Amino acid sequence: MAPPRDDAPLTERVEELLAAGGPLPIVAAGRPVLRRGTEPYDGQLGPALLARFVEALRATMHAAPGVGLAAPQVGVPLRIAVIEDPAPVPEEIAVARGRVPQPFRVLVNPRYEPVGTVRAAFFEGCLSVPGWQAVVARHAEVRLRGEDEHGRALDEEFAGWPARIVQHETDHLDGTLYLDLAEPRSLSTNEAVAALWGRPTPEAAAEALGFELP
Repeated sequence: MAPPRDDAPLTERVEELLAAGGPLPIVAAGRPVLRRGTEPYDGQLGPALLARFVEALRATMHAAPGVGLAAPQVGVPLRIAVIEDPAPVPEEIAVARGRVPQPFRVLVNPRYEPVGTVRAAFFEGCLSVPGWQAVVARHAEVRLRGEDEHGRALDEEFAGWPARIVQHETDHLDGTLYLDLAEPRSLSTNEAVAALWGRPTPEAAAEALGFELP
């Protein structure tokens, strides 16, 4: 199934997506919906349709698989994203990257700001840029504000890998892809990362590929 037209009304777009059942088609880089930014969510879908859309985002994220998914990635320009990370990685990687399990949560109208000045750089990928990864330096800790799917306020600090996920998904809602922030010389196929750069940190990649880390 092709993603719905970018110019279709929002409710029509979401109903069309959900009608097919199963995981939603993920929009790849090059589609304008990934670059235009999003509308703040203000009840455009109604509670029942929002609940169905959120569940579809969750199912699509699991099927991909990924640890986050933003509405524009399925062709819907609303400021909504979902995240969830069981963190199934070796302890050495979990410690080096600050990767700890994150429960499923819905981010509605999220925005973040850095906490402190420390930045951390790691390889990062995206479901909308399949097959590739690159090193991105991001804030090591952020404060996230917004709401959940029930309109309850969110105001929480995230550190380590959860902070990276929050920044990545919120950036999608502003029309930003991780490649916009990445070190260009680090760009590598998934196969190259697995074969050469699977260490917990990207120092070896930086030396071999010729880029600097923060």
